[in-house]
Amino acid sequence: MVLRREYRIVLPLTVEEYQVAQLWAVAEASKNETGGGEGIEVVENRPYTKDTESGQYTYKIYHLKYKVPGYIRALAPKGALEMVEEAWNAYPYCKTVITNPAYMGKEKMSLTIETWHKADRGELHNVHDLPPEKLAKRDVVHIDIAHDKIKDSDYKADQDPKLVVSRKLQRGPLKDPNWKKTCEPHMCAYKLVTIEFIWWGLQGMVESWVLNAERRVFTNFHRQVYCWMDKWAGLTMEDIRAIEDKTKKELEDLRLKGELKGTVEK
Repeated sequence: MVLRREYRIVLPLTVEEYQVAQLWAVAEASKNETGGGEGIEVVENRPYTKDTESGQYTYKIYHLKYKVPGYIRALAPKGALEMVEEAWNAYPYCKTVITNPAYMGKEKMSLTIETWHKADRGELHNVHDLPPEKLAKRDVVHIDIAHDKIKDSDYKADQDPKLVVSRKLQRGPLKDPNWKKTCEPHMCAYKLVTIEFIWWGLQGMVESWVLNAERRVFTNFHRQVYCWMDKWAGLTMEDIRAIEDKTKKELEDLRLKGELKGTVEK
């Protein structure tokens, strides 16, 4: 079975600003989610060229034992909770594929996220050029980073777009419920999530959890992207690559020696 859902996230940024903002926030969020044997291991981060496409390729391993619900943890065999993420960032288009090759293989489990970043407010009907049969089965979810409800355990006042103002960029706070229709500048991240999953007995529960988890991740991450504006504003792509190199080393130390932290499931 294949599930397909498109998340649309409007932000008060330019497409150019988001390229730097996203990469900086990924590095920062990775450190916040890594520790106590859990989290992210960066194996590769290098430029790539494929046909006419070029960008940055990354290969990461996600150690997720305590990042999934207890019922999955109890039933999952050894190796089932280590995910491999490959990403091809040819901005403004990005493709990420998450698999579990050690246990399930790519033919039984894959999570693909394809993202287009556009200078609009999320009005494009078929930005991913899906054929009619796939488009008919695609669900669209609009995320409001300021006003959508989040888990109490995820809430932090300094990551609340309704409260945070950027001193450097003079934007915010996003108090108006209609801010997505009026904010300047503006852009939208169109994230198409496709799940192909075969695990008899757990398939429906896992698919439902993955879709809910993706919404939670996308919402919390983009709240951070906005609220951290004054930390990434003014950085260049050269700055970002240097930060990524430093973060790779920090993640290894945190994962092996640090305490369990970040998003943890009961």
